[in-house]
Amino acid sequence: MFMDALFINGPFLDGFSRESRSPAVTKSGTLYYPAWLAYACGYAEKKGFNCKLVDSIADKISFNDSVALAKNANPRIVVIGTSTPSIDADLEFAKAVKESLPSSLVVLVGTHASSMADQIVLDNDFIDLIARREYDLTIVELLECLKEGKDWTGILGITYKHNQSVYFNPDRPYIEDLDIIPFGAEIYAKHLTIENYFYAHVRFPMISIFTSRGCNAKCSYCLYPQTMFGKFRARSPKNIADEFLWITQNLPAVKEVLIDDDTFTMDKEHAREVARELIKNNNKLLWTCEARANLDYETLVLMRKAGCRLIVTGFESVSQEVLNNVKKGIKQSNVDDYVDSANRAGIKIHACFMAGNPGDTMETLNATLEWALTKKNFDTAQFFPLQVYPGTAAYKWAEETGYLKKQGFRDWITPSGMHNMTILNNDKGLTFQQCLDFCDYARKKFYLRPSFIYKKVIQGIKEPQEFKKNIKGFFKIYKYLFKKVSKEVS
Repeated sequence: MFMDALFINGPFLDGFSRESRSPAVTKSGTLYYPAWLAYACGYAEKKGFNCKLVDSIADKISFNDSVALAKNANPRIVVIGTSTPSIDADLEFAKAVKESLPSSLVVLVGTHASSMADQIVLDNDFIDLIARREYDLTIVELLECLKEGKDWTGILGITYKHNQSVYFNPDRPYIEDLDIIPFGAEIYAKHLTIENYFYAHVRFPMISIFTSRGCNAKCSYCLYPQTMFGKFRARSPKNIADEFLWITQNLPAVKEVLIDDDTFTMDKEHAREVARELIKNNNKLLWTCEARANLDYETLVLMRKAGCRLIVTGFESVSQEVLNNVKKGIKQSNVDDYVDSANRAGIKIHACFMAGNPGDTMETLNATLEWALTKKNFDTAQFFPLQVYPGTAAYKWAEETGYLKKQGFRDWITPSGMHNMTILNNDKGLTFQQCLDFCDYARKKFYLRPSFIYKKVIQGIKEPQEFKKNIKGFFKIYKYLFKKVSKEVS
């Protein structure tokens, strides 16, 4: 059968998550679904096109086999995902695909391609075009043009080169009615192997879905709102609840749903309406979501009643100066109330912290760690060095101040794929070595506390599913508790 489009998460390092907010091989073994490729594939299928979604990393398909797969599919277009650390490999793969399929259009998508579209098409003749930002509708319009033999060069939201000139078409407006996009779970079930994907803080096997796109917060480092999805838009509460119902009826092995929105709770009333719809459906599926540290107790209680087991929150730092510097929009004086409210509501927290933001010092880092160690409902935690990506305000800050390391994009991560540090030092003189070493120290301090281990043992006895998740997570992360990432960095 003739294929219209092949969407592919191309080969790179084993376990590398391109569509993560901070792409890398994680120490916890987390492997993200290629969600944005999946949604675009599903929407194209909905519009009547014959498509295939392939994840070379999750399925461990080699470079040569991935190229051969594309050649055998012989699609009109090949849509290839990108990220900053993998971009050299992404371009190498795209070149090999174009050489094998000279009559097919090679299209790059994703955060890095969106942020550096002009330079990429200028330097690489084998890239036919880049579909910038939110690309579901762009790909469908491209396929329609090809099917009807029409000129595609006027499509909104694309960048391409013609006669050595780069054409940067106006941005495509964001999709306002996200209900037009098919359920992510349904697309995964058709094209992917669900058991390939693992998130350390979510019960396995799991499904990762998006109920909204974009975010109205202005955090300077945050990748997807600045490079891909812009303002906050959400699916209707009923549509979201219907996807939970679909998962329950069609994927009974799934133990938990991860609502992986940048900020599920950006619109608190919408979050409450989603909870009410789930309750009305008598939802039994547990779920985890991303939430800002400003939720009230009543909303948390409603979410818990609807099945919310855990919330992922970026606390970043206990220093109000640091939070202000990164435009977090959160008052640290209110954060303890949020944590206490979640505890009272019976919701666990996966806490996220950063090292190296403007204003950070060893004193602020140690104060943040000490605060994290006192919170009883921090189920898990992560400590990441600041990564500044093209297209973000943080990248612009690092570039303008001279703090940005002069290095290739492959060096955004270590040789084995761990998070490296993308700045030499911050405005307070905190060096990248200090940040990397702090993250290693903090991780070890958090997870190897006798009190934490005891809590996890008791938790496992009371909740067998938690025990299975914890054991799986431990065997993924334990080897990194005794290594220093900075030793990998030259």
